[in-house]
Amino acid sequence: MNNSKRKIIFSRFKHHNPEPRTELEYTSTFELLIAVILSAQSTDKGVNKATAKLFPIANTPESIAKLGLDDLKSYIKTIGLYNAKAENIIKTCHILINKHNSIVPDIREQLEELPGVGRKTANVVLNTAFKQIAMAVDTHIFRVSNRTKIALGKNVLEVEKKLLKVIPKEYLLDAHHWLILHGRYTCTARKPKCGACMIEDLCEFKDKSEE
Repeated sequence: MNNSKRKIIFSRFKHHNPEPRTELEYTSTFELLIAVILSAQSTDKGVNKATAKLFPIANTPESIAKLGLDDLKSYIKTIGLYNAKAENIIKTCHILINKHNSIVPDIREQLEELPGVGRKTANVVLNTAFKQIAMAVDTHIFRVSNRTKIALGKNVLEVEKKLLKVIPKEYLLDAHHWLILHGRYTCTARKPKCGACMIEDLCEFKDKSEE
């Protein structure tokens, strides 16, 4: 795909949704961090249901640490891998309290030192909370990037680096949200809704067999 096509694609995304945002519900950077940790291999809707009960009770590193492992598990038990996630969240809370004055850091290396926080989670926090240019490539973005030919890559890191290189600079800050929403609701995994797609005429997946 050439750069002129990419520019038109992202201009359409912006026109359709000028201020895209994550579908995770949060009111602070810490709440966002916890929600993103919980969202691994889980749906945003499922996470939102759990955090709607958890956050009114505990939504700071201190309050979640005080809640303890067993009580935390009771709030997030509807979420996949909740046992491991609960342990990571408790450990993360203690690190934030002891090393960062209970403030979520805005530096990638410090974020990735937190249990349960990998590159993708760090990218979401950096981009969504701190408005840094970062590309958190999940299954949706990986699929859309390769299927449309916006950015080809054999793994998420390749796609991440390619997207950061080829997306026009004026669209980079919000590109993560546009791509994930497009993959979630239009360019879906099993049966993409090509007839309802705003970039169908630009997509290079047309007339190709499903991957």
